Amino acid sequence: MIRKPPRVQVRQNAGIWAFQAALDRRGLGPVAGVDEAGRGACAGPLVVASCVLDCRDAARFEGLTDSKLLTANARDRMYDLVLDRAVDYAVIVIPSSEVDQLGVHVANIEGMRRAVARLSAHPGYVLTDGFPVPGLTAPNVPVVKGDRVVASVAAASVLAKVTRDRIMTDLHGELPVYGFAVHKGYSTADHTAALLEHGPSAQHRWSYANVATAAARHGLVAPHRLARGVVTAGVVQNGTPPPDGGGGHATRRGADSMNTRAEA
Repeated sequence: MIRKPPRVQVRQNAGIWAFQAALDRRGLGPVAGVDEAGRGACAGPLVVASCVLDCRDAARFEGLTDSKLLTANARDRMYDLVLDRAVDYAVIVIPSSEVDQLGVHVANIEGMRRAVARLSAHPGYVLTDGFPVPGLTAPNVPVVKGDRVVASVAAASVLAKVTRDRIMTDLHGELPVYGFAVHKGYSTADHTAALLEHGPSAQHRWSYANVATAAARHGLVAPHRLARGVVTAGVVQNGTPPPDGGGGHATRRGADSMNTRAEA
């Protein structure tokens, strides 16, 4: 059940720490933020993170915002700072096979539940980015563009994205033909061309339309079970149209799967 905070009013321009500080003042802390990375990618894992920050640390987190708005170097620095200064955090890595088996939205919701459950202390309140998460064990509310307006959600977005980017860079070393280190599994023109030329790997999401098309072109079958109703799902990159891991190439008997690794 979603319970809205009682009489918490925050000005739109009050800053990234204001909502969390208002909840803390009313005794609803600790406040955890939750966000994900890789929802719209057609390869690689979905990574979900939760994070609890101390409002008294606000000055140390100058420049904290949505991870997609930071440069790679700035994200890495902020990632190290969050690991060092966060009151609590958890990072959940959901492999592509599980995304295929559950569907990306269900996998995302389940990952957010896991990320909150893995926190060492039960949060008093949970803020999620953009949409409600049923089944959380703490009062919670979705915040539109939460990764830009709530510090703990922004920190969670940094943890999730840096973790996922590093996983994709590792996968590039094992499957260099796809260019994972560059596009991180999203549907860029180069990635699409590589998919059509080589067919999908075990690290691709076989329920996505472009992956299914490439697989059919090469006469390949999915290396793992696909949930009914998610086959040939469309690809969306973070809510916008897509512009712009071991395991070798898939075979007709199915490709070997590989365990992905979290780096947080």
